[in-house]
Amino acid sequence: MTQRAFHQALLDARRPVPPALTDGAGRPAGRRYAVYRNNVAVSLTEALASGFPACAALLGEANFARVAGRFLRQHPPATPVILHYGAQFPAFLDGLDGLARLPFLADVARLELALRRAYHAADAPPVAPEALAALSAPALSAARLRLAPAVQLVRAPWPIAEIRAYALGQTARKPQGGAQEVIVLRPGYDPAAHVLPARGHVFVSALQAGMALASASLQGGPGFDPTDTLALLLAHGAITRIDTGEPA
Repeated sequence: MTQRAFHQALLDARRPVPPALTDGAGRPAGRRYAVYRNNVAVSLTEALASGFPACAALLGEANFARVAGRFLRQHPPATPVILHYGAQFPAFLDGLDGLARLPFLADVARLELALRRAYHAADAPPVAPEALAALSAPALSAARLRLAPAVQLVRAPWPIAEIRAYALGQTARKPQGGAQEVIVLRPGYDPAAHVLPARGHVFVSALQAGMALASASLQGGPGFDPTDTLALLLAHGAITRIDTGEPA
């Protein structure tokens, strides 16, 4: 029996128990293996539900367990650190049949994955909120803003922030509207999703890519005003350094 065969059967209850598997007394270990296999599947399903609670709520317990079962067979853990399990889940949902009534599910999963990544991102002290206001106009235009590692962006054709909040019982208001650009910020230890102003996603993406503030603003298109997005970043401690290219 190979280790590969052991793991394949472990994650797929449809496979038979490896025939060469025995217990300490040399007897067939089929029953013990079945219990172990069930415990592994339950643990991975619980880890997935913990990482994607809104998806679990939207699918319901039984449906989520079935989806999780298919997922873990295709994407077994690559690391013993289970808290990171499920990075491929949004893409997996994209390709899953039978989710026509929940066309937004994969994008909700992307938001939940972004929240989890923000939670585990490295800490970075923010700049003072008044730091930008202290710059001259030329220095402000040329400034490059370093954003905190926790900053995550998600864009979807659905109101994913509202869908997630409704699914988790955080609001009684049913989701309305269409496409939404969301930024995940973590001023302390708990990340939160915020809806960006129109074209804020491309602006923040440009900042993350290292563009100067003026150039990043142009990415937003004609008439784009970065003021509200900058205020959001400053208010939640998302700007960690301002590089003007001038001596300190």
